[in-house]
Amino acid sequence: MAILGRNAHVLVFPYPAQGHMIPLLDLTHHLATASDLTITILVTPKNLPLLTQLLSSHPQIKTLVLPFPPHASIPSDVENCKDLPQGCSTALIHALGQLYHPLLSWFESHPSPPSAIVSDMFLGWTQRLASRLGIKRIVFSPSGATALSVLYSLWLDLPKLDDPQEPTAVISFDKIPKCPKYPWWKISPTYRACVGGDPAGEFIKDGFIANIKSWGLIINSFAELEGPYFDHLKKVMGSDHVWAVGPLHRLHVNNSSSLTCPVSRSGPSSISVDGLLTWLDTCEEGEVVYVCFGSQVVLTNDQMAAVASAMENSGVRFIWCVKEPTEGHVEGKYGMIPNGFEDRVASKGHVIRGWAPQVAILCHRAVGTFLTHCGWNSVLEAVVAGVTMLTWPFGADQFVDDTLLVDEIRVAKRACEGAQTVPNSDELARVVAESVSNKNSLEREGVIQLRKAAVEAIKEGGSSAKDLEELVKHLCSTELDANSDM
Repeated sequence: MAILGRNAHVLVFPYPAQGHMIPLLDLTHHLATASDLTITILVTPKNLPLLTQLLSSHPQIKTLVLPFPPHASIPSDVENCKDLPQGCSTALIHALGQLYHPLLSWFESHPSPPSAIVSDMFLGWTQRLASRLGIKRIVFSPSGATALSVLYSLWLDLPKLDDPQEPTAVISFDKIPKCPKYPWWKISPTYRACVGGDPAGEFIKDGFIANIKSWGLIINSFAELEGPYFDHLKKVMGSDHVWAVGPLHRLHVNNSSSLTCPVSRSGPSSISVDGLLTWLDTCEEGEVVYVCFGSQVVLTNDQMAAVASAMENSGVRFIWCVKEPTEGHVEGKYGMIPNGFEDRVASKGHVIRGWAPQVAILCHRAVGTFLTHCGWNSVLEAVVAGVTMLTWPFGADQFVDDTLLVDEIRVAKRACEGAQTVPNSDELARVVAESVSNKNSLEREGVIQLRKAAVEAIKEGGSSAKDLEELVKHLCSTELDANSDM
């Protein structure tokens, strides 16, 4: 019989990319709030500041700081999840595998080592470590259940192109609910790189197969959003240890099901948060379009010009968060705001360079539409805020998220797609203007209903709250289940 103990200890190991790290830290906050677990977070030195608020709120959370492993394809000074160089994901995944032996040594020397590891899906090698130590390893997925179903299918079936020069060739996923199909160019770039001969390919493939063999799986989503895909993943893993615990971003739900959206994170920004929210207060309900493509996407100058023209000609009020170029972008080719644009639209819109308080913006009554890259964190934030979406997926799992939003649950309209595509500015202006003028669109009605389901899921007694409670019980158990694959 399993024993529930106050001294249970869990190691949390995030992958250092912002879209991965933030939701796992949010999960850690929820675990610490809901239990007496001792939690150790493994982090590299430059990412340690991201834990400041979490550590100050929860004394039972400790840190294990290990130096970022050297790798020939990664600059020695790059380990911060906010500024990863372009195209380094496979190298980064591979490099982090070098932490196996330092982490093993820490476990073996610790007076009260963890009885479970919760680690990101890009850290599949931690399953091998957990097996050696005889403890549970639970995968954390920052992607939704739909996207993860596609990703697991890729690594299990290993589809390849017969002709590498045919990126439009279609890959079918007949084992997944709805039997989706995607052209090769929309398939996960990490997968495409690995089957295309990337030196890290075998290591990454082994990591994903290890994920499927892990003791459990946590997903930042909720059952009402992706129910059939959770059922599918349970079949793939051969276990009911699959928990939908989202949306994880910190929201306070009161008895009337209204939300408080705190500005809990900050970063370098070109605008005052208070000033921005004050400006939103002057706007009418649902009339503002929020434009943001996440923490990694940097638009080309042609794309910048098209978006700027669309915002200006649409006549809408807007907030546009611009990601500025980092290492790996050709100087002068990316992220340039057209001359005079900001002056011409000063009465209508705001351009933010750097960090934006996205959750607070989306939750404001004035925001009615979100032009988004379909990153999963952004999707959930929009759903919880009840904001309809215009989609422009660029890569990773975003095309799958786009299909879910536009074609399956119909809470979004497709505005553009592809990292190299330059939208027609006149067409984009029309779509943007319609998105805020049509208050009774099917998409808006759908997202309002989905918002209600999301709020119910995270309330006490809701599906995600119950899954989180069950997860905590498993993490507090000092014994493995009889059907564990250890």
